[in-house]
Amino acid sequence: MNLGEDIARMLGSYWKEFLLGLAGTLLLSVIGTGVGLLFGIFLALGKRLKPLKNDPWYLKAGKGTLMGFSSGYSAIVRGTPMMVQALLFKYGCMMMGVNWNNILPSIDVFNGWMVAGLIVITLNTAAYMGEVVLSGLNGVDKGQSEGARSLGLSSSQTLWSVVLPQALRNAIPTIGNEWIVNIKDSSVLNVIGVAELYFAAYNAANDSYAFMASYLIIAVIYLILTLLSNLVLKIVGVKLEGKRLFRFSHGRRVAA
Repeated sequence: MNLGEDIARMLGSYWKEFLLGLAGTLLLSVIGTGVGLLFGIFLALGKRLKPLKNDPWYLKAGKGTLMGFSSGYSAIVRGTPMMVQALLFKYGCMMMGVNWNNILPSIDVFNGWMVAGLIVITLNTAAYMGEVVLSGLNGVDKGQSEGARSLGLSSSQTLWSVVLPQALRNAIPTIGNEWIVNIKDSSVLNVIGVAELYFAAYNAANDSYAFMASYLIIAVIYLILTLLSNLVLKIVGVKLEGKRLFRFSHGRRVAA
């Protein structure tokens, strides 16, 4: 049997497994990126805390603790592979008597181990998003803050209403890249039994012995996901810049 026939047989016999695996990958990448961004914002803000001379000792201690935690968390997580983090999380939970098989009833790809995978990918993404947001915050002109304060806004109002929205807008391309990375890197979570795309292909290949066909199928799926994600990010970038995807010239639509 040739490769083409193997691919057709795999798609005919295991299409549901591949579809469920695709759903698992999208779930991991979207939630992991979105929630990781929220945590990353607080990590970035923690790194920007600077004890002031006039601060009371307990405030200085609190700021120093948050700065140390944010910097240490980022260094540790970004300095270790997500696969290793997933295994440490799994066996650490087992040592504490937590069995993720029993956390939730299994509903296709969504089960206890999917929840564990979401925790791992979110905590991993948060460290990278913290650096992305911090870079965006540092890139906002200080005049924006000064202008907001001159209008009577408090420090917190200036941060949340003026500085942070601009920082996130500037960081959209990098945030999008992290999402694409998560689409591909979520495959390592198969080591703890998370039912994503690679996990589905691995099981189908072991069952049918059509390893080349199975992995070629998911390679194409990952490529399509990446290309579509890049297209979405390009459209979002154009919209944020206030441009149109198309313009009209003499009654004809042409690319902008």
